Order: sequence, then structure tokens, then C-alpha cells
Amino acid sequence: MATLRVGRSVARWRVWSTSASVVVTEPDTLAVAREVVDAELSAVDRACSRFRADAELALAERAGRPVTVSPLLAELVGAALAAAERSGGDVDPTLGNDLARLGYDRDIAEVRPDGPAVPPVRRVTSWQDVSLAGRTLTVPPGVRLDLGATAKALTADRCAELVNERLGTGVLVELGGDIATAGSGPAGGWLIHVRDRPADPPATVRVTAGTAMATSSTASRSWRRGGRLLHHVLDPRTGMPSSRVWRSVSVCADRCVIANTHSTAALVRGAGAVTPLARAGVAARLVDNQGQVHVLGGWPS
Repeated sequence: MATLRVGRSVARWRVWSTSASVVVTEPDTLAVAREVVDAELSAVDRACSRFRADAELALAERAGRPVTVSPLLAELVGAALAAAERSGGDVDPTLGNDLARLGYDRDIAEVRPDGPAVPPVRRVTSWQDVSLAGRTLTVPPGVRLDLGATAKALTADRCAELVNERLGTGVLVELGGDIATAGSGPAGGWLIHVRDRPADPPATVRVTAGTAMATSSTASRSWRRGGRLLHHVLDPRTGMPSSRVWRSVSVCADRCVIANTHSTAALVRGAGAVTPLARAGVAARLVDNQGQVHVLGGWPS
């Protein structure tokens, strides 16, 4: 993931079994900035957590018919469907049942570390079967959505924008390696340390204000079934974990949700990831299974 190397006002805590940080350029705004971010995290959790039976998304799924949803959930689902379209279906939000079948049916901290082998199944549903017209959401019966690939990144974007709008401070928000910035940055830019796991090769980069970064990984959020190491980034064609060509992929873009779409799609595409990233014109850093680093698109130094 990406972490921060700053000597200014920063709050760090744990949420959603991962890290959260907010950094501000105006020190006296830090306490309120933390409150703004906490409130937004709680709202997103109530809207779409896959592990809450009372989440608004779960209620919409169980309805089995078109449902009018909140503006927040509509934005979250809309971002997931946009990511699916942008990635040609490689980032697909209809994988909730597949993740549960593989054992990731609760918070990752509570997932059983091992269990019986899980055979593949034939997937018959895709993102194109989900309909969102304004705030009217239709999820096919029996389908469970997983917005994890985009919701965390979009939440980082929303939090940074809210803090900047309400408090007028430059701000950086980090949620589990998804980073968004808003407002004016510190002199020289934001200094970010990029490394997914302790044994991975590190990089420290400076990014300008307004830059977002996302890191997706096949090493984090892992567990075993039948002695096989599984991870949470699934290939929509098979409903099984994508091949581990890359340990992690980090991407810079102007919005975190777009960066995350590219980084997640790259893990799914495996050896075929480099050409689409180059075609998209984004700065990217890919770490392969041997720990070799590959950069393209003007990755920052």
C-alpha cells in the first residue's frame, strides 16, 4: 500500500480492517477533518458494506425489484458500473457471491485462515445485468454486489473533497493504500512511501496537489482453502482469484477511483496489463512475483 512520510498534521487509525489517515496543511483543522472523514466512512459502511445485513445495498438486493436508493448508494453503484465499463468488464461488481463462496464472507480479520478446497463454478451474471437509472437500482434476484474495488477509492475522493470544501485546508486522505488529495499541497508536493508488504521493494515519491494514487495487491487480504492461497481480486470470467503475475500495482490519476480501476484491472489482466495501462496514459508501478519493479507513464520520482 501507499503510506505517508510527512512531518505535519496527521491522524491515523484503523477502519474496515485497514489503515486510514488524514493529513492537513492547516494544523488547527485536523480534529474536525478527522470527524468529517469518520462520518463519511460510517455513511459508506451503512450504504454498501457487504458484511452488514442491514446495509442499504443488502436491502436493495433482497428486494428483487427496482428500488429507489439514496444519492450516496447511487453514486457508489454508479462508480462501480463505470469502472466495469472503463475496464471492459475486468473490474466487475457482481462478484459478491463468488467472494463468499471462496470464504471471504465476513470482515477479513474474521475469515477462517484455511478450509476445504473450493471448486470453480460457471458464472452467468455480469455487471451488465445490473441497472441503475438515476437513483433506481435493479439487482437481478440472487446476485450480491461487492463494491470493494471502487467504494474505498471513491470514499477517499469524497473525503478529501469534503474536508477541503468545509475547512479550506489542503488535505490528503489515505484509506488502505488508496490516496486522494484536494486543495493546496505542502511545498514540494505530497511525499508518499509506496510498498505493499514489508518484504516488497519500496519507493518514495512526490506527487503534486490534486493527484490521486491507488495500490491494488494480490498479497494482501489472503487466506487458504484446500491448501491453496487465495486473494480478494477475482477474475470475473472464472469467479476465482486472478493469477499472481503481479504482487502489486500502483497507479496515479486525477481521481482515486479511476486510479483504482486501472490498478485492479491490471491485476486481473496479469501479463496483459502493461499495454492497456500504457494506452490509458497513466503513471504506473508494477511489482512482479520476483520482486522486480516495472514503471511506465512517467511514474513520479
